Amino acid sequence: MNPVLVNLWRGNAIESRHRGSVAVVQSDGQLLLSMGDVLHHTFPRSAIKFLQAIPFVESGAVEHYALSDEHIAIACASHNGEDVHYGLVSDWLDRIGLDANDLECGASLPMYENAQFDLLGRGEGPTRVHHNCSGKHLGLLSTCLHCGDPTKDYRLYSHNAQRRWFEVLESMTSSRVMQLPWGYDGCGIPCLALPLQRIALAMAKFSDAAGQDAHRTDAIARIQSAITQHPYLVAGKERLCTDLMLKLAPKVLVKIGAEGCYTACIPEQGIGIAIKIDDGNSRAANVALGAVLQRLGVLSDSVAAELEEHIAPVLTNSRGDAIGRIEASSDWQHAFVKEQLPLTLN
Repeated sequence: MNPVLVNLWRGNAIESRHRGSVAVVQSDGQLLLSMGDVLHHTFPRSAIKFLQAIPFVESGAVEHYALSDEHIAIACASHNGEDVHYGLVSDWLDRIGLDANDLECGASLPMYENAQFDLLGRGEGPTRVHHNCSGKHLGLLSTCLHCGDPTKDYRLYSHNAQRRWFEVLESMTSSRVMQLPWGYDGCGIPCLALPLQRIALAMAKFSDAAGQDAHRTDAIARIQSAITQHPYLVAGKERLCTDLMLKLAPKVLVKIGAEGCYTACIPEQGIGIAIKIDDGNSRAANVALGAVLQRLGVLSDSVAAELEEHIAPVLTNSRGDAIGRIEASSDWQHAFVKEQLPLTLN
């Protein structure tokens, strides 16, 4: 049984416990920190979008369609569907000569509640452009167009659009991806299940691309720069991904995934992080991310305090009264850590 990573307190008693696992890996494959079963196959879901964007940047589609770093950032996004996200996705569709019907994600209301209210208040409904994965889908579509692949059914497991990022994942995880368990993600494209330690390894190699070919190294650097310059496009208002990277990028880059997943990378140290909350609770994943970054020494107390609403939130009732808290458990004290940690960033 995995350790308890996060506790929810109501008053002076624990009401809920969230178990999970954490892997922190260096780009040479060395496991630096672990908690729980890091060999269990896990669907990282959207937490690997930085990796899925690599074939798009490598293909030359960015230059061919005169796209910008903003387009690269939203290709990596699980965005809120705010006006800025909707506008950029719409602009991208225009640039490649397609429309929303060519996106094979489903129609969705914006992820951000206020954006939902604004949309419905205008008498409008869900669209594919508002889907939080629409940028990723446009990266896949643009690559298909530039490489001469059919765009219809690009979402399917057997399509070149998917096999391209499968190959990236195979290289960066040292896994035989065609032998991995798989299924379809919420946005319609395939998702692969990998050991958590291998997911962290891929993020470590995204942190430090040394040893990879120059084309891959350049693509990773371009993606890191785009994320650093445009963290609001990667998520949006009231989201930990954006709020943390506004303070710490490019030293720390983070990406949430569905069902309690998180990844992060620390480029200066060539380190990758992968987190999975067993019960799929994203609120607990936020707290666990804050805990591992603090355990590694890369999240200062002052920045942690500024991110408290995400990584150590206070529970309130309908009156606004504080009635509890969510915090990292004491099990973090027993995490396996290599001697060279904690880390520091210059």
